[in-house]
Amino acid sequence: KLITLRGLECIARADVLIYDRLATNLLFEHAKDGVEYIYVGKAEGKHSVKQSDINQILVDKAKEDKIVTRLKGGDPLIFGRGGEEALTLFENGIDFEFVPGVSSGNAVPAYAGIPVTHRGMTSTVAYVTGHEDPSKPNTDIDWKSLVGIGTIIFYMGMRNLPKIVEQLTANGRNGQTPVAVIRWGTTPQQQTVIGTLSDIVQRVTEVELKAPCIIIVGEVVSLREKLCWYEKKPLFGKRILVTRAKEQAGAFTDLLADLGGQAIEIPTIKIADPDSFDALDRALERLENGSGYDWIIFTSANGVEYFIERMKNLDKDIRILAGSKIAVIGPATARAVKKLLMNIEIMPKEFVAEGLIDEFDREGVEGKSILIPRAKVARNILPDTLRQMGAEVDVAEAYQTVLENAAALRIKELLAEGVIDIATFTSPSTIDNFAKLVGSDLQRLIDGLAIAVIGPVTADAVKKLGLNVDIVAGEYTIPGLVEAIVEYAGAKAPANI
Repeated sequence: KLITLRGLECIARADVLIYDRLATNLLFEHAKDGVEYIYVGKAEGKHSVKQSDINQILVDKAKEDKIVTRLKGGDPLIFGRGGEEALTLFENGIDFEFVPGVSSGNAVPAYAGIPVTHRGMTSTVAYVTGHEDPSKPNTDIDWKSLVGIGTIIFYMGMRNLPKIVEQLTANGRNGQTPVAVIRWGTTPQQQTVIGTLSDIVQRVTEVELKAPCIIIVGEVVSLREKLCWYEKKPLFGKRILVTRAKEQAGAFTDLLADLGGQAIEIPTIKIADPDSFDALDRALERLENGSGYDWIIFTSANGVEYFIERMKNLDKDIRILAGSKIAVIGPATARAVKKLLMNIEIMPKEFVAEGLIDEFDREGVEGKSILIPRAKVARNILPDTLRQMGAEVDVAEAYQTVLENAAALRIKELLAEGVIDIATFTSPSTIDNFAKLVGSDLQRLIDGLAIAVIGPVTADAVKKLGLNVDIVAGEYTIPGLVEAIVEYAGAKAPANI
């Protein structure tokens, strides 16, 4: 999320996105459909695209009369080689624009609770490449001058850390000067090692810290003890699998990220049109011709959205619903209805079909006509019980959830690698499809991770597969599920979830 508004605009306009290793995939959500992605990342010890080749790709794509966005981690002009790439464009008569970024030299210390300057401690800071061998004869770094700077921040310096320490101490920096080495800063994988110039090499070796890292040298590092905030978030470091449909996962993953968790979004379901709209079309005709329904029950936000979309496609007017009372299950469904400026007569306190049945038992439905637009596959307890209570009930398929086959390989890989701490399921279809995608290895691969569900109906679906449920939301909503996950992680849930 650490990107400027102008940066997002450039991503949204791009015909071609040329991106580095440290550019997060989350930014791609802002790209338009059909954009061409070209990866030119570099990783230490691995084959990577040569800088000259990157320059040529930029020129070639621009000459195709396309809008090209060069996406880099941090700021393109701070050890980002943005100047070199821009000079190549200039030499080829191609217009360009620099968009300043959030440099890792500022962002990473902030996420580690380390201000790079601090009144009464230091008012000077230096940003230095750590990639250059400090012992080479013709170094560009003036080490004698550098040791007098209050805060020194080294980029890309892990491989040369011993030599950096050697040069600083040899040129007069006190061996007790605090040092922080931070890997994958600003991300849920952030790892921070604190020491001094005299022992930092040993400390990072003991924990086998690897690139990419930022190195911070200076007294400001000592402030981390009081100012550390990111790593204290209740879900920091937890890797949480989100299996909801892509269209619905955003709010969930945002909540997890705000609490420090790493949401791994792999949908096991896809929301789609039903095989046939016949039943729904008949219901809409009945509403339009005046005979209508006494009640319309929406059990999900998807049901509302697909119902209204079908009305629009058939050129039906929203006023055909005027004679019907509305009942809903859950606040998300209620929000979808209220967006249409419709009143809700009944929403049970318990966000399951049984709660709605209790409400209708008090209301009385004998002789009443009821429409339930819902998913193709759903429990029949609601329509069956309402019929037993004397109501005339029409069930109309408004949408269906289908298997997201593209997720199978990635889910299996993540489970096999053991990189998931908690798997979340927000409907029976998410767990059923998860089981289908994983296959016969389900029991073995899921061993050791916690299973979190949104409510008792989904919990029953998990148990039918012979799996244990570790976390059940107290309130059957996404915020309720997040709160339950936080409590399971041993932290106190914030009041504003």
